[in-house]
Parts: sequence; C-alpha cells; structure tokens
Amino acid sequence: MNAAGTIDRPLTHDPKKQAPMKAATSEPAGSTTPDFSTTGAYVPRQNRTREMQLIPEAMARAHMHERMREAEAQRPAERLMAARRMQRRAERASLRARRALAMAVMQ
Repeated sequence: MNAAGTIDRPLTHDPKKQAPMKAATSEPAGSTTPDFSTTGAYVPRQNRTREMQLIPEAMARAHMHERMREAEAQRPAERLMAARRMQRRAERASLRARRALAMAVMQ
C-alpha cells in the first residue's frame, strides 16, 4: 500500500522527512518567539509557542476548578438530606419506644 500519511498517522515520525507546515495567514511571520530549544527538528515545523504548550494544563485546571465548585455547592444539600434521614430515624425510634412503653403499661 502506497498511501500518503495523515495528520493522526504520519508516514514517518521523523520531522526532517515530513512535509513542512504552512505558515498561518492570520499571524504575521516571525511574530512568535521560540520559547524552547528544538534540536534536530525541521525549523518551519516548530510552530508551537509556550502558550500552546500550556493550553491543556490550563484547561485541566479550569475543569478541576469547576468540579470543585460543583462539589462545594452539593455539600449543603447532602448535609440537609442526611439531617432529614437522621430525623426520620429518630422519629421511628421514638415511636418504637412509645409503643414499647404502652405495651409494658398494658400488661
């Protein structure tokens, strides 16, 4: 099979042998500064900036913050449900005790 590679499955993983990336037209050439060293890689393919490298980390942090906020909002509701459950349990115990006392008085 002599098919060309795709983005997900490149023909080769060697950056020197891959086709060079086209520069984005929305961004002027040379506007990004190299934030890390890229030894042995084809220079036009290295178009990732430090901000791009940190996007997944920022997204994960925002996701974790949202989950923490949801958990904080859910805690009072859980406490209220537990209090109602304990109140019903106490009422049933009180009813059992009252019934037991009535049975003891009747005999």
